[in-house]
Amino acid sequence: MTILDTIIERKREEIAASKAEISIERLKNSEFFGRKSFSLKESVKNKSGIIAEFKRQSPSKGIINNQVQPLDVVSAYESFGASGISILTDRDFFGGNFDDILSVRNHINIPILRKDFMMDEYQFYEAKSIGADAVLLIAACLSPDQVLEFTELAHTLDLEVLLEIHTEEELKHFNADIDLVGINNRNLKDFKVDLQHSVLLKDQLPKEVLSVAESGIYTIEDFNYLKGKGFDGFLMGEYFMKNENPADKFAEFVSNVAM
Repeated sequence: MTILDTIIERKREEIAASKAEISIERLKNSEFFGRKSFSLKESVKNKSGIIAEFKRQSPSKGIINNQVQPLDVVSAYESFGASGISILTDRDFFGGNFDDILSVRNHINIPILRKDFMMDEYQFYEAKSIGADAVLLIAACLSPDQVLEFTELAHTLDLEVLLEIHTEEELKHFNADIDLVGINNRNLKDFKVDLQHSVLLKDQLPKEVLSVAESGIYTIEDFNYLKGKGFDGFLMGEYFMKNENPADKFAEFVSNVAM
């Protein structure tokens, strides 16, 4: 069993418990459910393209940074030009929670991506209820039909979709309604990073699709290489979060990369 299999198994248990505790109707009555979402797609097009991530830990790296507060970090990300914010809401494997989004939603004016393992329609109502603007769909966790179904549901809730793929086979999960396609430079099964593999996958997508490079961007050279290969967006977390002050690292980074 891979770490992804373990995460999915635990996520199913978590979803069942949440459904039993809070109904969809109750989620619809939440503070943020009726708000107009910001467009991550448009923000990636018109700003830096960087979707800066708040992430405390990961299965591959363990604790990355659990000493900083979400609002301090993401407000600085916004002020220094981030196109959007990615916030992990998985608790058991990434140390996240809904409060990480709820605590910042009223304080920033750029899109928030709920980054989690989305496998049930209930989670999309959750995402809307906590103030997310977009959701991540991981092809490795879903069938092409599920991706299509969940994309349609997301759009009815005024949420955009970032589809994450890792392999050539997963290109079959793409459909014309997807807002952005993320190509993960890190293989989810063995965690190896291969930037060239991501470039080859990107070149097989329709030219008009906004592409986002994800994970494994460790240097300014990595960023500039991927940008030169035509990537529109860059989802980056560990590079900033592993520093004592992620906001300072982000400011330093954007002042040194080719925009």
